[in-house]
Amino acid sequence: MLNRFIGLSAAIVGRSSRISGFPFSPLLKAGNQSQNRTMSAGKAFKVLVTHPEVPQEGIDLLKENCEIIQVQSVPINRAELLEKIRGVDGVLWGGHEPLNAEALDAAGPQLKSISTMSAGIDYVDVPEVKRRKIPLGHTPTVLNTAVADLAVGLLIAASRRFHEGRKTIDNDKWENYHLNWLLGQDIRDSTVGFYGFGGIGQAIAKRLSGFDIDKVLYTTRRRVHKEIEEEFNAKKVDFDTLLAESDFVVIASPLTKDTQGVFNATAFNKMKQTAVLINIARGKIVNQDDLYEALKSNRIFSAGLDVTDPEPLSPKDKLLTLDNVVVLPHIGSATKRTRADMSTIAAHNVLRGLAGEPMLSPAY
Repeated sequence: MLNRFIGLSAAIVGRSSRISGFPFSPLLKAGNQSQNRTMSAGKAFKVLVTHPEVPQEGIDLLKENCEIIQVQSVPINRAELLEKIRGVDGVLWGGHEPLNAEALDAAGPQLKSISTMSAGIDYVDVPEVKRRKIPLGHTPTVLNTAVADLAVGLLIAASRRFHEGRKTIDNDKWENYHLNWLLGQDIRDSTVGFYGFGGIGQAIAKRLSGFDIDKVLYTTRRRVHKEIEEEFNAKKVDFDTLLAESDFVVIASPLTKDTQGVFNATAFNKMKQTAVLINIARGKIVNQDDLYEALKSNRIFSAGLDVTDPEPLSPKDKLLTLDNVVVLPHIGSATKRTRADMSTIAAHNVLRGLAGEPMLSPAY
């Protein structure tokens, strides 16, 4: 039955190669596929989908040869999840509930494959999953385009004072008789600094090149390829240089123990007073209290945030009282196509893990 399952999974890969920029490859050598015809038509594995709103594209792939169990509660009821995960062979982890020892214990030792439907996996106890030798997948890359588009939108909105401008309309304070009313910051000829310069950061830089920026600075652990630096006129610099020289600072790094809270009062005091901060990564990378003070005192010009700490942010949070911050409710990957592609990649990850094959997008 396993061989039959693998063959079906290989066929599924071929049908799903429409996802732009994602290198699908066959699961099997052709010699194995002939064995599939002799297998029975039963469902080979039981897979839990932990959210009722996972796009149908991913569900349909799993249904080809798996029995699907799905959590139905929204927000996710932890008790329901822990009950339904018992005895499953694979899990498509569709939300951001903690994926930890409690969930793994509830599943049982037969669990063979897990994939999240996200790029970041800070809600996953990765060492615990790795200790149990369970393959773990995630879905980066496929969401780069959507997140990069939104990042540029945030950058424009924050630098050109969209939120503050809308509030003047709401409050009947349209004062365009002033020549210096609501003046913002130019993107052209600017220096854009990236804290983290992987796929998403580079996708943002690619879009900003159309705005005639001057150069890119980036801070990462390792230097990117020379060809990438040449393409974006990019230079690797230390963190202090990034802060001091950038007109726009874009946070596009994972949340780790080293990046948590690194954007604090000390960092903001090193930035230009005209600087704009953009965060499309994780809220905890920024000390939000310190950001509030930096914005309120005009130590930096403005900020655009798609992520906050905590999430969801309280409607009474003091950050929302400021004119010079644009806050979105973590919708970077929220396009129909992107979410469908994320579910497809996650489903392939689960199928490959069950088949004992390398995942399309392994987390480790």
